[in-house]
Amino acid sequence: MESFERLLEENMRALQRFIFFRVSHRYDAEDILQETCAAAARDKGKLENVEAFRAWLFSIARHKCADYYRTRAQDREILMDAVPESSSASGIDAGDETAVRDTLDALSSRDKQILFLFYFREWPQIRIPQRLNIPLGTVKSRLHNARDSFREKYPYPPKEKGACNMFTMPEKMPEYTIEKSSLPPFAVRWEETMGWFIVPKLGEKLTWAMYDFPEKTRTEQCAMEVLGPAEVHGIEGVEIKAVETDPMDCNSAGGQAEVERHFVAQLTDTHCRILAESHMENGIKKYYTFLDGGDFLDNWGFGEDNCGNEVNLAPKGDIIREGNAVTTADKQFLLDVVGRYTVTIGGKAYDTVCVMDFDTYNEGTVSEQFLDRHGRTVLWRRFNRNDWRFDSHHKLWTDLLPHNERLTVNGETYVHWYDCITDYILTK
Repeated sequence: MESFERLLEENMRALQRFIFFRVSHRYDAEDILQETCAAAARDKGKLENVEAFRAWLFSIARHKCADYYRTRAQDREILMDAVPESSSASGIDAGDETAVRDTLDALSSRDKQILFLFYFREWPQIRIPQRLNIPLGTVKSRLHNARDSFREKYPYPPKEKGACNMFTMPEKMPEYTIEKSSLPPFAVRWEETMGWFIVPKLGEKLTWAMYDFPEKTRTEQCAMEVLGPAEVHGIEGVEIKAVETDPMDCNSAGGQAEVERHFVAQLTDTHCRILAESHMENGIKKYYTFLDGGDFLDNWGFGEDNCGNEVNLAPKGDIIREGNAVTTADKQFLLDVVGRYTVTIGGKAYDTVCVMDFDTYNEGTVSEQFLDRHGRTVLWRRFNRNDWRFDSHHKLWTDLLPHNERLTVNGETYVHWYDCITDYILTK
């Protein structure tokens, strides 16, 4: 095939994204990429239809990734005598953690195993038979019985079916203060999807709202819920439903007063990332996935090769903050812990670390995200560079919002625009 090298080069970036999304360990992913290219070169004579090159190439990559995980599964034992340290990572309220662990400990090893695989590992039912070497029907039967056993032993009653999923956020932003702590920042595991605040785990629900400053009035509200397991291009994740009410113009999908989006997101040991997004716009259902290049990456992607945002956070020294003066390293995908702060909001005080990101989705923007020890957002704040979108607004932000707080980032002025809070701080 004379055009093989050209076709491979044209599809290389998409192939990299495909493999790197499936395999979180970078060196392993690079090995699989090389193996895929070598296999394609070796078998190129078997491809009769050049138009099918992309699908054929991705099929090879899919099988290489499957082989990788099959080999790892053969070498790994699942230890059932320990439940994940933080139950919040599994969609369980932190206050119920002891009850959950005690209930699991009271179950038989077989019940504990099936629940662990389905809820904590988030394996779909169709995958479990391969691991346990039992039929799918047996998996379904065991899972049903294990749920019943857990339900009988769990000390708290289940929530009522049909309960409203959406918590109505206040129309006015609660008063808050931010005080710098003299203590060093703590490391934190941050499992939320960047910019959407929900953890992509089964059972998670969340409502958040946006508040313009200086009026502190609610402008947009969003109710989110994890619906269940999902898969995009062979990559497993969860489907998340998001209903935005009174969205910003850039989120309104053609001027709608209410927009329903569906995401597929994935949480790994090291990163959290969005794999796909869909919504209705002008009567057309639109879909975007991580293979769609800029159309996806500019809105939903983050990180090198769109690996997603890091979940294990500690200060790296890429962003340094002294008061309201910020300096950053000269590199892409800047996200760093910049200090420890006590945030008092709605009459409650939270011990937090401040995570700042720089130019995440739009050039000339900075955000502050205050996370507590559970890795949940207490307060999120957005700042714009003074000349951000000057072509549209025809004014500097110091003129548009003259009384709002300001930061100096690498010598340039940034102006506070709006804040976001979630029902996490209102229902705790």
